[in-house]
Amino acid sequence: MSGGVDSSVAALLLKKQGYEIIGAFMKNWSDTKDPLTGECNWRSERTQAIKIASILNIPLITLDFEKQYKSQVVDEMFKKYKLGITPNPDVDCNNKVKFPLLWKAAKKLNCDLIATGHYACIKEIKNKIELHRAKDESKDQSYFIYRLKEFDLSHTLFPIGNYTKKQIREIAEKNKFPNYNKKSTVGICFIGKVNLKNFLKNKIKPKKGNILNPEGRIIGTHDGIYYYTIGQRIGPRFGININKGIYDSNPSQMSRWYVAKKDVKTNTLTAAPEGHKILLRRNIIIKDAHWINNELSKTKSHKVFSRIRQVGELIPSILKYNSKSKKWNVTLNKAITGISEGQAVVLYQKTKCIGGGVISF
Repeated sequence: MSGGVDSSVAALLLKKQGYEIIGAFMKNWSDTKDPLTGECNWRSERTQAIKIASILNIPLITLDFEKQYKSQVVDEMFKKYKLGITPNPDVDCNNKVKFPLLWKAAKKLNCDLIATGHYACIKEIKNKIELHRAKDESKDQSYFIYRLKEFDLSHTLFPIGNYTKKQIREIAEKNKFPNYNKKSTVGICFIGKVNLKNFLKNKIKPKKGNILNPEGRIIGTHDGIYYYTIGQRIGPRFGININKGIYDSNPSQMSRWYVAKKDVKTNTLTAAPEGHKILLRRNIIIKDAHWINNELSKTKSHKVFSRIRQVGELIPSILKYNSKSKKWNVTLNKAITGISEGQAVVLYQKTKCIGGGVISF
C-alpha cells in the first residue's frame, strides 16, 4: 500500500472478497523531499497508507528496502546513463525489488499471496498463468512488469486490473478514502518527479561536446550526452542553442529538432529536424530477452504487437530469432521515432503480454 488510491482500493476489494489482509508500505527512497514541507516524501505517503489501513481496519507494516533499491536500481541506472544508454528503472524496480522482496516478506508472515495496485490482469488459460493488459488501456502497466515469471504471477493478484481509473476513484470516494482524488504518481518509481538532468549530475559530471546535424556539421554544443536520450527535443527552450544552417530555408518544416544519435566515444550528439529519416527506425535487436510462460520457437517467425513505451502505440511487428547473432530481432511494420537503446520493448499477442527485452541496435 503506497498511499495512493490504486493500492488503497485494491486492499478494499480484496477485503470485500473475504481475504485476510496485511497492508505493506515499502520505504525504498528517502532522499526526495516535499518542496512545501521539506519532509521526506515517503513519510507523507506512509501517513496516507496508515489512514487507509485504519479505515479498512487492517494492520500496516513498513518494509525498508532502500538499500536494495539503491544498489539494484538507482546505482545501475547511473551506470547505464554513463554508458550513454537510457535505462528503464521502473522495470528494474518491479523485477528486482518490489515483487521478489514483497513475496519474501509475505512468506515470513505466512501469507499465501501478494497483491498490488497495478493496472494489469492475470489469467489462467490451459494450465498457464498469463499476464494480460488491463481493461483501462490508458493506464495499463503490463509494460513495467513484463519481466515477471509465471511463478511470480502464480502468487500475485492485481485486483484493479478490470476497472478503469475513473471507477477506482469513484469507489474510493464512496468509501470516504481521503486520497480518492490524489494525483497519480509520476516520475521514477519511488523517487517521483525529479529534474532528471540535475538528478544525474549528482553522479555524472558534465562533459562538453559537439552537436552535429545529419550531414555531420557542428551546429552547437551540449554539456554531456548522458543527460539526453534518443527522440528528446532540443533547442533554446530546452537549454541548447543550435544553428540550423541549411535547414533554415524551410523553417515551417524544420522548427522542431530532436536527438537522433549518441556517440559515447566522441561525446557527440547528432540532431535532426522533425520528419528527417535519421530519426526513424524499424528494426530492433532484443537484449536480455525474457518470455513469461515458455521459450518461443526459434525456427519460425512470430506475429506480435510491440510497445516501446508505457501505453505507447501497439505496433504490428514480426519477431524472429537470428541464429547467427543468437539474438531476437523485432521488425516493426512501420518506422517510428524515439526508439532508444536501453529502454524496454514489450511484446503482445492480442491482450497477452508474452515478454520482451531491452532495446539494442
